[in-house]
Amino acid sequence: MEDRRIRVLIAKPGMDGHDRGAKVVARALRDAGMEVIYTGLRQTADMIVNAAIQEDVDAIGLSVLSGAHMHYFREVRQLLTEKNADDIIVFGGGIIPDQDLPTLEELGVGKVFTPGASTEDAAAYLREAVAKRWAKQ
Repeated sequence: MEDRRIRVLIAKPGMDGHDRGAKVVARALRDAGMEVIYTGLRQTADMIVNAAIQEDVDAIGLSVLSGAHMHYFREVRQLLTEKNADDIIVFGGGIIPDQDLPTLEELGVGKVFTPGASTEDAAAYLREAVAKRWAKQ
């Protein structure tokens, strides 16, 4: 397991066309030694979950700036459960109001990084969360 690299899928769900933040996070995680798959813009939840399962990722990172974060996080978590892949970690970032964070946590979203969060914090979070996931396997 020591040689195993963390595999992360970064996705932009919905019609939001702003992906600079997602690309910055993808590059930072890659530079931190992780394997990163970036799905590109305008992905459906089904496309995201199918890609995550096909790529055998440890985590899915959703970047949502459109205000539809509750819908997309809920739908991704639900599809992961339906496809027996609910052990895949879901985290995210974007413009997400603080009052929505407790509900996202209840949905099973591990961590949400809002504007100003450091990419080092995201990498550290993933290392810790994935280590716990691997310990359960």
